[in-house]
Amino acid sequence: MDVVRHGVLTRFGELWTLRYERELGHPPEVVWAALTEPEQLAQWFPSGVEGEWAVGAPLEFPFPNHDMPPMHGTVLQVRAPRVLEYLWGPDTLKFNLLAGGAGTKLELLVTLEELGKAARDGAGWHECLDLLETHLDGATVWQPGERWGELAPVYVAAFGPEAATIGPPDGWKAPEDE
Repeated sequence: MDVVRHGVLTRFGELWTLRYERELGHPPEVVWAALTEPEQLAQWFPSGVEGEWAVGAPLEFPFPNHDMPPMHGTVLQVRAPRVLEYLWGPDTLKFNLLAGGAGTKLELLVTLEELGKAARDGAGWHECLDLLETHLDGATVWQPGERWGELAPVYVAAFGPEAATIGPPDGWKAPEDE
């Protein structure tokens, strides 16, 4: 099966799901650490993550570099080092890790409640996964949001204008705006 580097958008009833796959040259335990340890999350995730990785535990996602309130979530599923699922504000993030080949196949499923932000979020999660891969490979990561502007038009073209009616959240500044 081909790796889905660019997100694929699928409708499930009233919800929309973005799906990505990445082949990472690291064992699942190393990828798991990058998904759950605060110092590693800071290298690629779009916000801070505060809370315990236990089913039912509350999470808080502060945005220290942006003038916006934190988002809140809840841990839905933890099966180390294979499955991590949680609410990220109104959306659900599910990371599936499968050992194989040269390392780990990572699948990210992002369930959105609104189609209008699919292109925006599609480009954002694509960049986050690029950052994750770069971090795991030990290369220099860039500031999250720096490459979003290159990816956003690709996602608008792929998903259509109805998936691009919602722009960045209030208080969000791209690195070039700072």
